[in-house]
Amino acid sequence: MYYDLNIPYTNDRDTSRTLSFLSSLGYSTVAVSTILNGSKLPSQLPSPPALPTHPSSLKVLTRCTLVLDNPSQNHRLAALSSLYSILALRPTSEKLLLQACTSLDCDLISLDFSQRLPFQLKFKTVGAALLRGLSFEICYSAAVTDLQARRNLIQNAASLVRATRGGRGIIVSSEARQALALRAPNDVSNLAVLWGLSPDKAKDAVSGRCRVLVRQAEMRRHSFKGVVEVVDDGVTEEEKLERKRKAAEQGGGAGKKGKQGGGGNGAQAGGGQKLSKKERRAQAAAAKAEKATAS
Repeated sequence: MYYDLNIPYTNDRDTSRTLSFLSSLGYSTVAVSTILNGSKLPSQLPSPPALPTHPSSLKVLTRCTLVLDNPSQNHRLAALSSLYSILALRPTSEKLLLQACTSLDCDLISLDFSQRLPFQLKFKTVGAALLRGLSFEICYSAAVTDLQARRNLIQNAASLVRATRGGRGIIVSSEARQALALRAPNDVSNLAVLWGLSPDKAKDAVSGRCRVLVRQAEMRRHSFKGVVEVVDDGVTEEEKLERKRKAAEQGGGAGKKGKQGGGGNGAQAGGGQKLSKKERRAQAAAAKAEKATAS
C-alpha cells in the first residue's frame, strides 16, 4: 500500500485527473489538501471541498495545511482537526517550528523545502516532535522542473535526515498540482535514498510510516469527542487468518504441556512423599504392638 498525502486541491477537473493518474501509478491512499493561512483564518472555518470523481480503488482523505507566521495567533487547531482527516502545520520561523514540535496539536509538520530555510533543523527540536509521535514531510514536486528548488530540496532534506538521526518519522509526498509532476512510488523511494535515507526507510516513507500517520490522525481526530473507533490497520484477511491459526496452534501446545506437567507433580506429591524419622518410629512401634497382640 502506497500513500501520497499531499495533493493540493485546484479544481475538480485537474484534481480528478491527478487522482486517476495516482491510481494508475500504484497509490492506494491519497489526501487532498486545502492550504490556509494561520493569520487570516475566517470566523467560519472552511469545510473540505467536495471530493472530485476518482477511481473506486483509491481511498481519498481530506487534509488541511495551515501556514504559521504569527506565534501569538489563535489557530483553532481543535476545530480544524474535527473538519479534516489530517492536520499539517507549516511553520515559517524557528520559533514557530519549536512551538509546533513541542506543544501544538497536529499530525504532521511540513516545511517548504523548495526554499532556503531561514533556520537550522536541530535534533533537540525535531526530537521533541518525534517523541510526541509527529511526522515530518518532504515534498518533491517543486524540484521536478526548477533547478534552484531542486538544490534547496536536496540540502534541506539532507539536513532533516541528519536531525532525525537517519530519517525517523519522515514521509515523502508530492504536493503536485498537476499530474505531470507525479512520480511512481519506487521512483520516490529512490529519490529519498539520494537524500540520505536507507532503502528500508525510503520505502517506509511512502508506505508504512504514512499508514501509521493516518491511523494516529484518525485517533486524534476523535479523541476530543471521547469516541473510540476501529481503524483499518492495512492487514489483509489472509494474514489475519494465518495469525489466528498460528495462535491456536501455540495455545494447544501450551495446554498439553500444562496437563503433562500437572500429572507428574500429582504423582510425586502422592506416592513419592518421604516420611520423617519420628513418623517411621511411630509406624514401627504400631506394627510391633499389633504383632504382639495377634500372638
